[in-house]
Amino acid sequence: MEKVEKNKVIFFQTEDRKQGVKTMLKVLKGNPIKGKRVLIKPNFNTADPTPGSTHNDVLVSLVEELWKMGAKSVSVGDRSFPPTREVMEKKGILPLMEKLDVKIAPFDDLPEKDWVEFRPKDSHWPDGFRIARPVLESEYLISTGCLKTHQYGGVFTLSLKLHVGGVPTSRQGYEYMRQLHSSPHQRKMIAEINEPFKPNLVIMDGIEAFVDGGPATGKGARGNVFWASSDRIAVDAVGVALLKHLGSNERIMNRKIFEQTQIARAVELGLGVSSPAQIELAAADAKSRAYRDKVAEILNQG
Repeated sequence: MEKVEKNKVIFFQTEDRKQGVKTMLKVLKGNPIKGKRVLIKPNFNTADPTPGSTHNDVLVSLVEELWKMGAKSVSVGDRSFPPTREVMEKKGILPLMEKLDVKIAPFDDLPEKDWVEFRPKDSHWPDGFRIARPVLESEYLISTGCLKTHQYGGVFTLSLKLHVGGVPTSRQGYEYMRQLHSSPHQRKMIAEINEPFKPNLVIMDGIEAFVDGGPATGKGARGNVFWASSDRIAVDAVGVALLKHLGSNERIMNRKIFEQTQIARAVELGLGVSSPAQIELAAADAKSRAYRDKVAEILNQG
């Protein structure tokens, strides 16, 4: 029998965000952070409380760990609505990051030349799309998101959807976000913007979740988990399995994980694993094993 190559997703049951971040970084082999310019892409679409946006404790803990690991520099970048700096001010992020010597990089402030255009073959974006140059050229990209559903057509907003923040709202007369949110192909378009780049690590905070509604507000549940991988499809597949475990809406509960359009399109594009058989869901400690087993059972149903 041919051996299936697996992508590891580390899974940690916890209610402690600081410990969650530290544990997720243990998935890294050696110390790939040392001497690198690190860009953190959080979930700062709005300033709504977690899971509406990345928790301040996650960001602070992550930055502290990166400095300990010898990062050359650390930046935090996103494109939000309303404007990114306004969102960060409302969340109280700016003084925290200043104290930690972190560069704030609102993508909305980028000059035209730093929105790189892509027009992939067979794209569902009518005019192609643009990606923020810092995302494309980061020496080490860490994305960190939350566990939640998406009521405006996305179905769920996990690691693939997180990267919509790397696309401008509009540029040179092209209304990218209007195109995305009005398209019947929205979920395919979400997957497609992930093709030009690959995060080195995706860290997900599932301590609190939205099992319906979202992305800014919704029906809450306690997930009490962190999970992480370099594979966005694996991350999202585990996230959907977690939503199923917690009891979500019919768009989550009544469809197989790898039949979800975001995931299916990402598989077509070769962005990561193509089936549950390629995912190794690894418990970070003994306490996490029983929870991991329940989620793995759901995940393995496809």
